[in-house]
Amino acid sequence: MLALKLMQNRTRHQHQGPTPETLTKILQDDSNLAVWQRQLPLHISDFAQLLLSLNEPLAESLCLELPQEDAEPDLTGLASGFRDLEGYEGFVADLKWLVSGFACLLGAKRIGLRLRVLDKAMCPRFHVDHVPVRLITTYAGVGSQWLKEGAMDRQQLGQANAEPHANIQQLSSGDVALLKGEKWHGNEGFGLIHRSPQPAAGERRLILTLDWLG
Repeated sequence: MLALKLMQNRTRHQHQGPTPETLTKILQDDSNLAVWQRQLPLHISDFAQLLLSLNEPLAESLCLELPQEDAEPDLTGLASGFRDLEGYEGFVADLKWLVSGFACLLGAKRIGLRLRVLDKAMCPRFHVDHVPVRLITTYAGVGSQWLKEGAMDRQQLGQANAEPHANIQQLSSGDVALLKGEKWHGNEGFGLIHRSPQPAAGERRLILTLDWLG
């Protein structure tokens, strides 16, 4: 039994599945990634594509306070420059649902939200996040890339010549991923290794991240 526990402590597993229940696997000690392989509702994917087609900048951040478990996140004014686009209300409703689910799963009272349009890789080198856990979902464009445990020497993170060229995993547009970072208690040294993808010339991404702040 002790040998089994020691073995679990030396590795981490990644979980993917077609239902939101898959996200609960991030709570397991030997897990550092849980992915809900979600098919975006058509009205949301259409909104995201329409937003990108306008070729307008978007980079917004919010610190959300959720003192009560059933408190609805206040996203008033978020991406307000796009509120006249068809599908805006459904898109914001989806954001609220993700924030509420994230808060419920983790018991979070404070959440950092970032919604951005990107035309280049924000973090192009493989790295780990120094946070407890982060939610990432790409509403339109290419998804983030990640590595299974052991695919890269952690001592060489950030070094281009040490990065693998094969066995790179990639999230799909619409996937909802929970990534454990270095500050999750018991996950020190096992933060999920990942990076931003480089969009093709002329292509952009619409990405949401949520951070557990407390």
